[in-house]
Amino acid sequence: MKHDAGYARHGAQASAAGLSRRGFLKAAAVAGVTVWIAPLYSPAFGALFEESILRSPQWDPATGRTRLRIDGHAKVLGEKVFARDIRAADMPHWPRQQSHALILRAARADRVYEGFDLTALGDDLRPDKVVTADDLARDRLAFPDFYGEDMLLPVGKTPAYLGHAVAILIFHDFPRYSLARGRLHTGGDAIRYGAQTGPLEREPWGAFRYVRIGGATSDEPDVYSSLKDSPIFPTEKKTLVWPSTSPEDSLDARGMRAAAQIGEELESPPADWLVMKRRYTTQSIDTAALEPDNANCWYDPATRSLHMVLATQSPQEVAEAAAKMVADSGFPLDRLFVHPCYTVGYGSKDHCNVPFYGLVAALYGDGRPVRFATDRFEHFQSSLKRHAFDMQYTMAVDRKTGKLQSFQGMLKGDGGGRANFSPSVVMVGATAAQSVYYFPKNDLIAVAEASRAVDAGSARGYGTLQSMAATEMMIDEMAERLGLDPIEFRARNALLSGMKNTQGAIAGGALRVNEVLERARRHPLWTDREQRKRDYEAAHPNERYGVGFACVQKDFGTGGEAAFVRVALTREGRVVLHHTGVEIGTGMSTSQAVMCAEWFGRPADECHTAVTDWADLPMVGNVDTYTVKQEEQDKLAADPLWTPVHASPSSASNSVYFFGHATLETARVVFEHGLWPAAMAIWSRGEGGGQAAPLVVRREDARWTERGLTANGLEPLPLERLAEQAYASGLVTAAVGHTFNRWQWAEADFTVGGATVRRPLDGLAVRYGDGSRGAAPYEVIERANVFYPPAQRNNAGVTYYSANAALAELAVNLTSGDVRLLSHHSVLECGKPVVEELVSGQLQGGVAMGIGHALHEYLPLYEDGPGNGTWNFDRYHLPRARDVAVWTQSGEILPPISETDPAKGIAEVVMIPIVAAIVNGIAHAIGHRFADLPVTPEKIRKVLET
Repeated sequence: MKHDAGYARHGAQASAAGLSRRGFLKAAAVAGVTVWIAPLYSPAFGALFEESILRSPQWDPATGRTRLRIDGHAKVLGEKVFARDIRAADMPHWPRQQSHALILRAARADRVYEGFDLTALGDDLRPDKVVTADDLARDRLAFPDFYGEDMLLPVGKTPAYLGHAVAILIFHDFPRYSLARGRLHTGGDAIRYGAQTGPLEREPWGAFRYVRIGGATSDEPDVYSSLKDSPIFPTEKKTLVWPSTSPEDSLDARGMRAAAQIGEELESPPADWLVMKRRYTTQSIDTAALEPDNANCWYDPATRSLHMVLATQSPQEVAEAAAKMVADSGFPLDRLFVHPCYTVGYGSKDHCNVPFYGLVAALYGDGRPVRFATDRFEHFQSSLKRHAFDMQYTMAVDRKTGKLQSFQGMLKGDGGGRANFSPSVVMVGATAAQSVYYFPKNDLIAVAEASRAVDAGSARGYGTLQSMAATEMMIDEMAERLGLDPIEFRARNALLSGMKNTQGAIAGGALRVNEVLERARRHPLWTDREQRKRDYEAAHPNERYGVGFACVQKDFGTGGEAAFVRVALTREGRVVLHHTGVEIGTGMSTSQAVMCAEWFGRPADECHTAVTDWADLPMVGNVDTYTVKQEEQDKLAADPLWTPVHASPSSASNSVYFFGHATLETARVVFEHGLWPAAMAIWSRGEGGGQAAPLVVRREDARWTERGLTANGLEPLPLERLAEQAYASGLVTAAVGHTFNRWQWAEADFTVGGATVRRPLDGLAVRYGDGSRGAAPYEVIERANVFYPPAQRNNAGVTYYSANAALAELAVNLTSGDVRLLSHHSVLECGKPVVEELVSGQLQGGVAMGIGHALHEYLPLYEDGPGNGTWNFDRYHLPRARDVAVWTQSGEILPPISETDPAKGIAEVVMIPIVAAIVNGIAHAIGHRFADLPVTPEKIRKVLET
């Protein structure tokens, strides 16, 4: 196969770096297009050497801790870490000249679109190329199915949503592009509208119902539950119509009869029940990613090649969808090169449509690289938003026992003009709404509504911030009505280990909510709150003091998590890690490198993320894991290279547990089949079996020390010496593993080096010695007796939880209505932390985001909102240091039960309880409970004036 001159240069650089051309340019075919993935931060890339961007963890073997993030130094110095920083001149094989694109968007969604007028630009600033829907139709270019219709709106149609793209303007020089962008911002709307039609009316993007009636205790079989039986889906969505309660034996009918029983009981409750009904609403917000959306792409018609530099959480999905998108068009394409970068996402760059706009701009770029990078106005107008929720909750509690009895909820999320992940977001919001409590009965309905608002997607919290914050506000009010201490009330109703959630599933491992609650109960902010209130208000007569509390547990995972990992040991004893995960700001690149220390005595010396080339273990994933039938799964699993999901996108909380599992289990293979037998060979040398013979040596006694690997008092062996022995003996020196999790790990038997071991992997390949013994460097190990979690387990909704509690100390100004956060304290349960500093950083950042959601951040949904293109940080209050009590915040991490505890995903849970804690604290301060977020000074003043 011929490659262009630029990639020929790449090959030479790769060889000079000690990497084979094959190792860099392995490819996969998608829709007849050969796809290469080359993260910019790889030694072979040439322009942006990883040695200058990323650093090996500064590891202290005595403490088992690392000092800095591997990307921290580069970020502090402002080096080219993010995709937004990359220009054509930075790419060694691209043309030097950089073109630029901007998108025209409709600021109305109630009238027919009739084209645009660029008169405001004058002749001097007219774009070099204009791309419209007519061009896309002529050239057979359309969004991948997930992204809906009308990538560019055709003339004569009503925009589906505010900010709908209508045209791409391309400029071949930056000064004209910059001036044109400014003139369009200030020169009025260039879009022309016709007849008024009103907004489009569409049925909801999705609707679900989770009904459960438990047995007499949580241990007994459920009468009905989603896991045991099934979730319920409407027969019609535009006007919700649920299945009939007949025929007698159908699952839907049984579920609807259970729902009717719950509803009737709440309408006519027993005399001892307190039944509360409340409505809660939360706002739309911008995810305000540090890195605004961008893409830089180059289509080279001479070589029929497309090159993409991307900020994305899901490079695998983009690569596959982009290849098919162009292959189906009129543009000839043989090769696609995707360069994923580090980014900042937390959901906002997961299945975001920007890469595809960048791709289209490049196709019409006259052979020049085209950069599409939104400014903040454009980012506000088009970036994925957090869903606004409208929730109607009814809860019942037994007055005598203080035990919760029933929970009925209707949760509606505004998904905006494209579906994106809205069905999944509202579903997760509903399944998490129980927060940390056990309900014997529940009927929870989730609806993702379609509207003319800007698209909403997988923002941090994924629907649970909205649903659990509301639950915590209601629980707090219920405790007040019962005359119970709010933390005591929570402890009485805590979901304990072995209890079932609202879907009927039992959580994995120990649930430690009671420990978290007890620590918060003993904190001075709580024990002294009434005395503090008296003292503070005496000293500040125009302010009212309050302390609020909330505690939640957040699920982590999707029920379809998958990852590839390659762990390789060089002859010199260096550990090299390759991972499908993308660094989105969570610190996953550092934590995954550190996880290698468990098996190698130190972190990975090199960590390569966003890798999507796995030719050494060519697994194929080709089903929708959420809808696959058991019979189909059983049939497909007979293929030893089949897996339900190829690789997951990165999310805010899937790295440490799901990605970490893949890292640990793959590294374990190298240790058990490479380093351990190498160590035994060294220890057994000499007369009579060497130094090992007089001792009882067990692999489980192996320990890494500052001097190397030892066991039962044997000579410590440095990693370098073990690597030399492993290579000399032809032992395993590298492994590629694949994992899959559907609320339970897939597993299979693998025979390596003559030994058969069952592992929580569904794919494995190994390299023996230098890889020269076989036809290929890596030998794929054919699995046997594979187990995939049953398809029914999708209905579990979640089995993995981490808990977090927050205490918020605040003061409300009686004149202005301003809320001043005086201090806050968090109690976090996260299993065994991998890098405590990263956990602390996630906690602090998450709390700041939650504070913004509770008090400051707000976007109107429709015509006055960001879709009109006028929003920026001058109008949008992102919390500053003074808003988040930055110098008086504190937090504690619950110690793990033992050193064998897994690390848990916590990047989402840390932002949730502070929201309700603040609202509950305001109630303690002024005696009024707000149910509509954010709680602004205007709302407080209105209450104080009545």
